[in-house]
Amino acid sequence: DFAIGAVCTHLGCVVPWNKAVNRYCCPCHGSQYDEDGKVVRGPAPLSLSLAHVATTDGNILVSPWPETDFRTGLKPWWS
Repeated sequence: DFAIGAVCTHLGCVVPWNKAVNRYCCPCHGSQYDEDGKVVRGPAPLSLSLAHVATTDGNILVSPWPETDFRTGLKPWWS
């Protein structure tokens, strides 16, 4: 399981999920990201950051994602 850091890679705006278009949409400059956080429309240069997520005893645990970005096949830019 993974979590998505909802901070635009263009200028750092918070990108909310827009259910009507099934995308994360930046309200500042129009960048858009798919359901996995992969950039599909600029001006954002990179996809959203990833993190591991798990639940233990009812607690949500978030940890760094140091592995290859499965969306791009590249090393994570946020590491």
